[in-house]
Amino acid sequence: MPSNTRMIALGLIAGLPLAGLGVMPASAADASPREAVISVAGEGRATTTPDMAVLGLSVVRQAKTAREALDENNKAMGDVLAALKKAGIAERDLQTSGFSVQPQFNYPQGTDGQPKPPELIGYQVSNSLSVRVRDLSKLGAVIDEAVTLGVNQGGDIQFTNDKPDAAMEEARKNAVADAIKKAKTLAEAAGVKVGRVIEISESSPRPQPVPVYRAAMMKESADSSVPIQGGETSYNISINVTFAIAQ
Repeated sequence: MPSNTRMIALGLIAGLPLAGLGVMPASAADASPREAVISVAGEGRATTTPDMAVLGLSVVRQAKTAREALDENNKAMGDVLAALKKAGIAERDLQTSGFSVQPQFNYPQGTDGQPKPPELIGYQVSNSLSVRVRDLSKLGAVIDEAVTLGVNQGGDIQFTNDKPDAAMEEARKNAVADAIKKAKTLAEAAGVKVGRVIEISESSPRPQPVPVYRAAMMKESADSSVPIQGGETSYNISINVTFAIAQ
């Protein structure tokens, strides 16, 4: 056999094992099919009576100069803070949530209907306070006193719970039960059975106050002129669960 022919033959023979090895991974991959699964989202909810309120209060003052507006605002906010502390609100439950000094302008119109340059007429100072009220029986009285002493803006109230752990645990259990129920319904419709849990994940809980018409009137203090309703606070939890389909 000529030397050229021998070299070509040897090259072909040497290449055969490599070609065989290149086919094996694809064959192995084809031999292991993907596991059949059912993926569902579960929703769980639990309600509880709130034991704390977060109150938003603001003192707004206007004056000719920024200094005058600030002095008037400081005086009013100082009186409000002193009254809140006297009512039993702890330092840790009082937090400044916003502060601003804004110029105030007048925008006059000329006799020809064209706008004139704006005129500076004074300054407005706003100081906002976030108050956590842990004794809800005092909430109406706290609002009433704060307005009397100078609060003239705000009044947002968010009812919540200092320790919502028990409600959140109940919501989690309800979410898992909901996911299992949905998975079983899908499996039954498909003529299969639900197997083991492969993966489960949870979304962040979301507190959601329910409408106040479902609540009883909160017991008011004798000197309170602000009726307050606490309602219920609900905690919603969403989970995603992937189940294997039993073979």
